[in-house]
Amino acid sequence: MRVLLVEDDEPVAESLRRGLLRYGFTVEWASTGTAALAVTEAYDLVLLDLGLPDTDGLDVCRELRRRGDVPIIVISARSDETDRVVGLEIGADDYVSKPFGVREVIARIRAVMRRVQPAQKAAAGPDRYGSRLLVDRKAARVRLDGAEVALTPKEYDLLAFLTEEPGALMSREQIMEAVWDANWFGPTKTLDVHVAALRRKLAGAVVIETVRGVGFRLVLTESTDAG
Repeated sequence: MRVLLVEDDEPVAESLRRGLLRYGFTVEWASTGTAALAVTEAYDLVLLDLGLPDTDGLDVCRELRRRGDVPIIVISARSDETDRVVGLEIGADDYVSKPFGVREVIARIRAVMRRVQPAQKAAAGPDRYGSRLLVDRKAARVRLDGAEVALTPKEYDLLAFLTEEPGALMSREQIMEAVWDANWFGPTKTLDVHVAALRRKLAGAVVIETVRGVGFRLVLTESTDAG
């Protein structure tokens, strides 16, 4: 996933960049509004500081929203409610006030993408994984060999997250933040319980590999026919 980071403070930008890279994101950094608007490569989300040296970040937000529907998260030292409201009204999807931790930003990114991606995927119809497994994100339903699989809400959320990138290694921390709660600091045994349930209910269609000390990887037992 590619993130456009628009931040003029180099230490803040570098800290965010390192944190995003650790979580598997690709980062394009722009230190001015002009540079941000000149980026031609496609990106999946924008982290936008309002206090830019050459232009007001709100104007950059407005222009980015005019150009398309890419998700925008404002990151700013401006904690005034007016700025927050204006930012959201002109198209920002979320607003994070400085100072903040990288974990909070990652959690906000995942929350925004969870809101955005179901709509994008629903427009394309259900996703098929191999010839046996079908995930309908619009209806939040899963079918195996044509028959609906009874999943709990968290089992479905876990499967939906792991199938976003089949074959990718997801750490326990990434999964807990995305599926459970950004502020989850307790034991992750519940994750193992839900993984075991998915393995049992989807046996033969997918394999959820355990990478000891790291996390899990979902692997299709057949090639994906469509997506």
